Amino acid sequence: MRAAAKLLATGGRNAVTTRAVSAAAGVQPPTIYRHFGDMQGLLGVVARETLAVHVREQATRALTNDPVEDLRRGWDLHIAYGLANPDAFALLYSAPSVAAYTSVIQEGVAVLQGLVARVAEAGRLRVDVVHATVLIHAAGTGVTLTLAATAPKERDPRLSETMREAILTAITVPVSAKGPHRGAAVAPAAERVAVHAVALRAVLTDAPSVLSPAERQLLSDWLDRLAMAGRFRAPKRRTPRAPRRTRSADRSR
Repeated sequence: MRAAAKLLATGGRNAVTTRAVSAAAGVQPPTIYRHFGDMQGLLGVVARETLAVHVREQATRALTNDPVEDLRRGWDLHIAYGLANPDAFALLYSAPSVAAYTSVIQEGVAVLQGLVARVAEAGRLRVDVVHATVLIHAAGTGVTLTLAATAPKERDPRLSETMREAILTAITVPVSAKGPHRGAAVAPAAERVAVHAVALRAVLTDAPSVLSPAERQLLSDWLDRLAMAGRFRAPKRRTPRAPRRTRSADRSR
């Protein structure tokens, strides 16, 4: 596995051949097939373990008092991991339906959801935690695959930052919008309600004995509806009015 991982990282997918791995690991080629079935099986294990190491590092990373900044840093680290291991990343996300891949990908999503939940608990998330997590994961995966498929010299260095900030702007509120601070812009009423609903929804499980399961479910439903009220709505399209008839036009008739 270590031999295959090193070949994959230094030479890409084409460098991981039966002969190369056998020589680097000091084993006979049949050993690979006995343990992994075939080369694709070995590659899958290597890719999964590579992501698992990254997920464990993310899960144990020290956090700060600014949950939005921690989320921003988590994005940057994930993009950096994908670009440092482009072939392993592509293997995992080219076949996400494979059960072995899905489990480790979901572990990474769980770490991301934990970072998003901290933003919600701080009262700075304008959409529900699950929706925000899906948005970030989808955007981060797309950016990573796009950059990895582009030659390093041709990559737009602004792409990741631009996408990151666009997503954060869409799902979070600035500190000044959380309350009626003097001189600060106040968010629309529906958005303020949504932010508080999301925050309460995120910590609802911290007091499991206060409400009955039925009451907790009902409150969760209400909070979800209030959170939906703060989402962006596309402006209504105005129906163009028919041109007004002038007196001269009426006379000509």
